Amino acid sequence: MKTLIVRGGRPLRGCVSVPGDKSISHRAALLGAVAEGVTRITGFLRGEDCLATLEALRALGVAVDDNGHEVVIHGIDEEGLSTPRGPLCVGNSGTLLRLLAGLVAGYPVEATLDGDASIRRRPMDRIAIPLRSMGARVSGAGDRCLPPVTVRGGDLRPISYTSPVASAQVKSCVFFAGLRCHGVTSVTEPRPSRDHTERMLEGFGAVVERNGLTVSVLGPGKLQGRAVRVPGDISSAAFYLVAGTVVSGSSITVQAVGVNPTRTGFLDILAEMGAPVRQGPIAQEDAEPVADLQSEEGALRGVRIGGDLVPRAIDELPVAALAACFADGPTRIQDAAELRVKESDRIASTARLLASFGVRVEVEDDGLVVYPGRLGPAMVDSGGDHRIAMTGVIAGLAVSGESRIRDTACIATSFPGFVEGLCSLGADVEEADD
Repeated sequence: MKTLIVRGGRPLRGCVSVPGDKSISHRAALLGAVAEGVTRITGFLRGEDCLATLEALRALGVAVDDNGHEVVIHGIDEEGLSTPRGPLCVGNSGTLLRLLAGLVAGYPVEATLDGDASIRRRPMDRIAIPLRSMGARVSGAGDRCLPPVTVRGGDLRPISYTSPVASAQVKSCVFFAGLRCHGVTSVTEPRPSRDHTERMLEGFGAVVERNGLTVSVLGPGKLQGRAVRVPGDISSAAFYLVAGTVVSGSSITVQAVGVNPTRTGFLDILAEMGAPVRQGPIAQEDAEPVADLQSEEGALRGVRIGGDLVPRAIDELPVAALAACFADGPTRIQDAAELRVKESDRIASTARLLASFGVRVEVEDDGLVVYPGRLGPAMVDSGGDHRIAMTGVIAGLAVSGESRIRDTACIATSFPGFVEGLCSLGADVEEADD
């Protein structure tokens, strides 16, 4: 088990880049697989989650090349996916499991999707229900359809689905299946969720319509392979931005980050807290806006985080809770029950992490309340959750003394180069084996 030894108290300064956006990398590869012709992806995230996407596509009969500079997907078009010889391994990626299930459902094949111990605890009934309504056969363990999940697809019908939660993964799963239907497939959400799938579907040539909280896709969608450039992942940038804000004397610029409005809830949270975060001029890469982001040490205030803001910042809430430790009053995070079914129960695991550093935290059903206080060095365990592990490292950098963050190999699932980037800014982080 890998442990990171973090010696805090040093200011962090300089410019740094983050890997490609995980959500966009998944979607570019999956849509390229069912498009006509070749899709070339630069900036593809070579974290474990997205590499699992490439392996799953190969197992389904898709030709994939990766020379380290770009990923080339040779689309199957009308040839169709092939039934894999064994289970498709999604590793630790709930995004891959849900999107891949929708993709497979559109073809007359059978595939079993499985992953690590964390994945086997994550309920998949949210995608099983709409896919079954479309005519796919989906089975898993128990009423919540726990993985491994088997999908038997083909001959689907379009549906108008009202999702009980705002979830880009559920929405994307339904749209991927809807590409193979004759007619309009629509999804209505209670709140807006990230819209990378809609933007990318249009880029590949699909017909997409938006009407308030309802988005529709016309099938069968004839997709055309294309070049895709993946921007830096704002979920990864969030850790560096918080470090710049809470580590004394720091000033950090994160370059070329995707600032899609459906993903910038975290920037809105920092703005409400009074964090001195500045956004540079916006450029456009494909359909996604990109900008440099700069943060520096500043006084923060406690805020309420809830409502429509939560789906736009769901992955960043643990590190937002860390920022709240340095505010001048309590911060309440609510309407975030979705955190319970991530790689860990992130409400509970975030509370445990912050408590280890000496912070008072109250756990609620759909969130938590963080009370500011003086943090001290700690020894903590991530529980195998990459975002909890990285939040722990940033907490360690913000206090004087030595902290140890255990079970950190999981960071590679989403952010290879995380530690190297911090060290380039002046952090003292050392890897050790337990």
